[in-house]
Amino acid sequence: MSDTPAQSADAGSTVAPRSNAVVAVLAFAGIVVSLMQTLVIPLVPELPKLLNASASDTAWAVTATLLASAVATPVVGRLGDMYGKRRLLLVSLALLTAGSVTCALAGSLEPMIIGRVLQGLSAGVIPLGISIMRDELPAERLPSATAVMSASLGVGGALGLPASALIADNLDWHALFWVSTVFGAVATILVLIMVPESPARTGGRFDLVGALGLSTALVSLLLAVSKGADWGWGSGTTLGSFAVGVVLLLVWGVYQLRTSHALVDLRVAARRQVLLTNLASLSFGFSMFAMSLVIPQLLQLPAATGYGLGKSLLVSGLVLAPQGLVMMAVAPVSARISRARGPKVTLMLGALTVAVGYALNTVMMSQIWQLVVISCVIGAGVGLAYGAMPALVMGAVPVTETAAANSLNTLMRAIGTSTSSAVTGVVLAHMTITLGPVSLPSENGFRTVMVVGCAAALLALSIASFIPRQEPLAADHHTDHGSGEPAAVPSATDAKA
Repeated sequence: MSDTPAQSADAGSTVAPRSNAVVAVLAFAGIVVSLMQTLVIPLVPELPKLLNASASDTAWAVTATLLASAVATPVVGRLGDMYGKRRLLLVSLALLTAGSVTCALAGSLEPMIIGRVLQGLSAGVIPLGISIMRDELPAERLPSATAVMSASLGVGGALGLPASALIADNLDWHALFWVSTVFGAVATILVLIMVPESPARTGGRFDLVGALGLSTALVSLLLAVSKGADWGWGSGTTLGSFAVGVVLLLVWGVYQLRTSHALVDLRVAARRQVLLTNLASLSFGFSMFAMSLVIPQLLQLPAATGYGLGKSLLVSGLVLAPQGLVMMAVAPVSARISRARGPKVTLMLGALTVAVGYALNTVMMSQIWQLVVISCVIGAGVGLAYGAMPALVMGAVPVTETAAANSLNTLMRAIGTSTSSAVTGVVLAHMTITLGPVSLPSENGFRTVMVVGCAAALLALSIASFIPRQEPLAADHHTDHGSGEPAAVPSATDAKA
């Protein structure tokens, strides 16, 4: 017997609260994971003393997390498509919590690095969350929900710095990781209670050889990028690491095209819409991260330089905090633009906004309020773009490959930010002034980084302009929410760009 109008209305009234709860829980989980990336920043200058180790060794507390994230993101995405996205989301949050406990109990370098590796392995939470939303939410809720989830990466990073600085200044440093432990445990419990498991599966077997090959290649490349300044960019170690990474990637690509159960379906990844979105994401990730390196240094450099503002780390964090709130506020705007004009336009608008922010930063860098304005402008651009990227990817891949495709896109952004960190470090290390016994980055060095960031944003804009124009994501949703079962999986022809 068919539902009466009253029954249909009742069913519809229960969908919205349930959908809102799922979005809120997944966004909270994303914020918790992104907090992990900035958690250790206030401790970096003090780690050698706290852990009784050299500065070069304690730098691995940051590098280890970067490498673990790069390895985990594509692997977890593929496993989520095969065995259940909620299941892998819970595993990722459990690893985050275990890593936080390990760091909280650490008194030496080795357990700290182990804990930071475990925290890095949770990096797949955000692409998994976006993929769960595609499977579970009504079509009309999906664009805004994915925009919020994607923006959570920036929100956690922006809010994490002042919170971490405040805790580090007033409590024992271990408290940072106990707080992370509590947040990780709460996120795990909320996912267990509120987030359903999707029945969509790819099946098949896991490509262990492909996972090992990609992981080794990524570790080699990112080691060269992140440690090149320490090793020397022309050293045999750096060049050898680059060479190993490139060769392994080429061999891995050939293998992926020939195996029947590939870790990454390169034929799908090579579709014009997916490929161009990932390339734009890489360039955009490079652009947006430069600001996170420039503004805190401008705020903290001595006023005697003539351009530094001589503020504390806490003040620096508070200056960046509004950026996270702007990202979250812009997320629904991103969704509305994508519904009206398509996510391609939203991505282009986001890249243009970031470019404008960097251009303004070249002439607005002498007052705290100016840096707050710049961080908010760039944050608005990031919020727009981050909401559009998953929409573009999911509009061109089958529903059974959503997690793997989103994870690859997240990985491309991460590679962009890692490269940005290395390039910014090189520029600021070579463009310096002498103040007393120390060399400090020069004002022209900071302006050069801003110009490079602006150029990277304009490159992302240019790449995005070649993405095929598509209908909004809501028209490409593949779950029948009346029955709760997945609709037919689109074929390669249906899903092509």
